[in-house]
Amino acid sequence: MPHRRYSLEEALQGLSIPEEIRRDLVLIDLPYVSFAGTEEIGQLVAHRDLEADLKAICTELVALRFPIEKMVPIVAYDWDDERSMQDNNTSAFNYRVIIGTDRLSNHSWGRAIDINPRLNPYHARDGKVYPAGATLNPSVPGTITADSAVIPLFTSRGWVWGGTWKGREDYQHFQKEN
Repeated sequence: MPHRRYSLEEALQGLSIPEEIRRDLVLIDLPYVSFAGTEEIGQLVAHRDLEADLKAICTELVALRFPIEKMVPIVAYDWDDERSMQDNNTSAFNYRVIIGTDRLSNHSWGRAIDINPRLNPYHARDGKVYPAGATLNPSVPGTITADSAVIPLFTSRGWVWGGTWKGREDYQHFQKEN
């Protein structure tokens, strides 16, 4: 079922975002293969510097037939990261802190993406798993593991995969610094 199409203004409403961040954000229409095997168009809000990377990566993910459940701006979840993750939504920009800290996440600048979070959970240092109840099962399509063809699509472009972080593995997460 097609998702609502957002404008950039709609995708950013309801959240106080510093202007120096807001001016660098773009709304990108991106292709993906759904879990039903159909080709869809999703939307991500991300930093303008990453638009070309994300378009190329998503085009390559479609060629690999790597499934993504959905790709909707997080405003659809009232800026609630846990709700978005529970719905297995792939997202990028969200002005928020890193779970368990007071530091802004790279998502706050639109410089990170989380892919299929229910299949690719974040394992925090305190032993909690996000989203709650998520499990990593490499046999399920859409799961990202160390030998996944997804990883070089990002790392060859200078992105870092959170699945390599020791003691806080974040299998859903890719980020690219400035």
